[in-house]
Amino acid sequence: MRHENVEKKITLAQLAHILREWHCNFFTDLIDEMELCDCNVANKDSWSRLAKSVHSQKVSITWAGKMDKKLASVHVPEKMSRATATRSTRKCKTRMEKIGGPRVDTQPTAWGLDVQVWNLLWTGEEAMKKGTPILK
Repeated sequence: MRHENVEKKITLAQLAHILREWHCNFFTDLIDEMELCDCNVANKDSWSRLAKSVHSQKVSITWAGKMDKKLASVHVPEKMSRATATRSTRKCKTRMEKIGGPRVDTQPTAWGLDVQVWNLLWTGEEAMKKGTPILK
C-alpha cells in the first residue's frame, strides 16, 4: 500500500510539471492543447503522449476521477489557463500559415483584416506570455 502511494505521488508530480510546461490547468486542457501539437513534440513524455493519443482517438477518460482531481476536471471559467486563452488564436494562425504561408508573406487585407487586428493576432500570444506571471 505504501509503494502505491509513492508511485501515485511521483506520477502526479510528473503531471503537475507537464501541465506547468504546457501552461495548462487540467489534463483535459492538455488533451485539447494536443490538437495544435505535432506528434514529435508530444512524444517527449508519457503524459503528453497519453494526451495526444486520447485527443487523436477521441477517447473519453473515465478512470481519471479515481486518481486525481486535476485529471478529472473540466474547464473552469475562473481558472482559465494560458493555453486555453490563446488556443483559438494559435489555431487560427496555424490554419492561416497552412493556407497562405508565413506572416511575412501575407498581407492582412488578404484575410479581410485591418492592420491593427492583424498585428494583434500575431503579437497577442507573446503579450500573454509576458503578462501571465504578473497576473498569477
